[in-house]
Amino acid sequence: MKKASICDLKTCFLCQHCIPEWLPAIEKGRQHLSFKKGETIFEEGSAYTGIYLLYAGRVKVHKQWGEGKDLIVRFAKAGDIIGHRGFGSSQRLNPVSVTALEDIRVCYVEHSFFEASLKVNTDLTYRLMQFYAEELQAAEKKMRNLVHMDVKGRLADALLEISQLYNSKEFTINRQDLASFAGTTYETIYRVMQDLIHHQLISTDGKSIKILQEKKLMKLVEG
Repeated sequence: MKKASICDLKTCFLCQHCIPEWLPAIEKGRQHLSFKKGETIFEEGSAYTGIYLLYAGRVKVHKQWGEGKDLIVRFAKAGDIIGHRGFGSSQRLNPVSVTALEDIRVCYVEHSFFEASLKVNTDLTYRLMQFYAEELQAAEKKMRNLVHMDVKGRLADALLEISQLYNSKEFTINRQDLASFAGTTYETIYRVMQDLIHHQLISTDGKSIKILQEKKLMKLVEG
């Protein structure tokens, strides 16, 4: 981790939803940090201290799922907020870990400043409530899928979601991360991917994956 260059006071979640008069306070209250690919921003169980506003790059949000296993809860990209799951917690602990998928830059604000921002900026409070509601719905859907959807459907769903994250039908992702996001093992992901490749729904080149038939993947999810 190191100090990063100054952001534009326009891109991050906090700046987007604050009144113009609050921007000078943000400029004074924030810290600019950068993390390298593979670096941990914070770990599950660590003390919660504040909010990270993703300015550039992508991260994975993950937590322990059984003995020695990780479950990727979601991915986040520029403009998203991370660290919010510890906000309002009586234990003041982060319930998840966050790791950089590529070199990233963040704006960090301490808990007390973020709380003050919510009290001053009603639109920010409203948007945060919407964000929590959307994240809860996504978490409930993921848990439902883990119980009721077969592995092929979960993999198809994961591939479509990652495609949206990168805004491209071709993207690069570690196979272990793909397995953790789909809630299965590396070996199972490899076997199911071979089946999708055989039926020409996707193609691969090293770690790169290309979606060839998006509609058929959607049918696997719906089915």
